[in-house]
Amino acid sequence: MPAGPLRGSIAVPGDKSISHRSLILGACAVGETRIAGLLEGEDVLATAAAMRAMGADIDRLGDGEWRVQGVGIGGLLQPEAAIDCGNSGTSARLLMGLVASHGITASFVGDASLSKRPMGRVIEPLSQMGARFTPSPGGTMPLMLEGAHPAVPIRYRLPVASAQVKSAVLLAGLNTPGITTVIEPVPTRDHSERMLRGFGAQLEVGEEDGARVIRLTGQVDLQPQDITVPGDPSSAAFFMVAATLVEESDLTIRNVGMNPTRAGLVGVLRAMGANIEEIDAREVGGEPVADLRVRHAPIEGIEVDPAVAPSMIDEFPVLFVAAALAQGTTVTRGLEELRVKESDRLATMAAALEAIGARVEEREDGLTIHGTGGEPLAGGGPVATHLDHRIAMSMAIAGLVSRDGVEVDDTTPIATSFPNFMMLLDEATR
Repeated sequence: MPAGPLRGSIAVPGDKSISHRSLILGACAVGETRIAGLLEGEDVLATAAAMRAMGADIDRLGDGEWRVQGVGIGGLLQPEAAIDCGNSGTSARLLMGLVASHGITASFVGDASLSKRPMGRVIEPLSQMGARFTPSPGGTMPLMLEGAHPAVPIRYRLPVASAQVKSAVLLAGLNTPGITTVIEPVPTRDHSERMLRGFGAQLEVGEEDGARVIRLTGQVDLQPQDITVPGDPSSAAFFMVAATLVEESDLTIRNVGMNPTRAGLVGVLRAMGANIEEIDAREVGGEPVADLRVRHAPIEGIEVDPAVAPSMIDEFPVLFVAAALAQGTTVTRGLEELRVKESDRLATMAAALEAIGARVEEREDGLTIHGTGGEPLAGGGPVATHLDHRIAMSMAIAGLVSRDGVEVDDTTPIATSFPNFMMLLDEATR
């Protein structure tokens, strides 16, 4: 039996990207930074543990309330043990950037999934700045990193659209004399730039030949901040899709980050016919935020413009679920990046959706999905999630709109980004 409607109002956990960065920059400031609404998932806690290991004083005061006593730019200490990034690619790549311009050596380890993910993309620019890496074969973790002090400022053009690589180079630039420049042919999420500015870094964003150019002046002291983390749009995505698909739903998701470099899914769902209303749009700590009221609406398949991919890269798994129930066909392209996430998200979602009765064609760079026109999927399972939190949550949403429900092989990875996901879902469908 498909689930009952989603009603009432919920708040999703704090934004993962902003949570990581607030801990890192708080640790690099001189003085006390206060953070409200921090996402307390395993990924973010891995970043907190790493900053503690390098000398920052970090305390949890209460639910989502944290205090960080910074060590200042250049003040990082040599960690006594390996830095364990768990499942978090963000922790790994950002922290490598930070360590790269300090005169310390650190080894980086992670779980089985993270140890398969490509680190060459950060090793290359950070090596140009003078850091020395000893990675595992194939340029993966575990790896040893010897920071350079002083590091050399570089002008780096991103070969692949990646906010993590951009952020790694900018963080390395914090303790590098001179100006570090990153050129971004395709804009990616800009939380690092907004937050660096908020902490008082000297950062300028301009344009050259249609590309975004970011210039950071190194060795400028950061000032501690009071930060309120907005709700994570990638977590809100699951509830946006669920309320759109389940009949008679009328759900308000409070305090969702609406940064244009992250809000691609809202536009795509609206283009398909979804009823999503932004209420009380406001700005919190340099980030745009709104409450989203989502009501059930029939949706139609569309061709998704590949240019929006970077602004919703983590939301494609749940978009594929929406597409499976749309009227007509949805075509997605330009998604090669999804093959090197926590799992190969194109292959994993294609197999999972087919297993529960959806019609899917997988191509090298995307999926074509033929929708049911609103008819429930058959359901079944267990579907393989390959230890990927977003696959597990997407298939839980598919379960709401399938006749027999969907069995997921493992829900434990959900804790990496959204510890109370199942509880909130129960609450909304009660």
